[in-house]
Amino acid sequence: MLLPFQFLLKNFWFNTFYGSIFEIFFVSLLLTYLERMKQHYLFSFLLICLLLFSNNLAAQETSPPAFAQEKPIAGLSIYPNPVTGNKIFITSEKNHTKEVEVYNVLGKMVLSARLVGKELDVTELTPGIYIVKIKEGNTQATRKLVVR
Repeated sequence: MLLPFQFLLKNFWFNTFYGSIFEIFFVSLLLTYLERMKQHYLFSFLLICLLLFSNNLAAQETSPPAFAQEKPIAGLSIYPNPVTGNKIFITSEKNHTKEVEVYNVLGKMVLSARLVGKELDVTELTPGIYIVKIKEGNTQATRKLVVR
């Protein structure tokens, strides 16, 4: 015979946590314990309450990451990509001053420039794959750049 709080525990626990292996094992262990400890209703009830209401606690911040809150640059275009010459052209709808940072695949900044026009000299870059971070006013974008 299931006690009322055991029925609630089974249904609530599995529906809330979708039954991963650890949680299924933990719940079955807890229910076995509760069967043996029927005379200690208060302790069992408090333990269940603690488990049910502790799922709202989070060890990590759950707000969206900073890159998800970025405002994209309207009409951004980087060409030619892949790069075969010494220059790339970065244009946007507003064509304001841009701050450009180029990172290698290890995350090291290899080039930083402030563009007033649309032309960026990339002669310093060896062939490979790079990440280009572009800021224009309060908007920013990140793109992949291939240099051959």
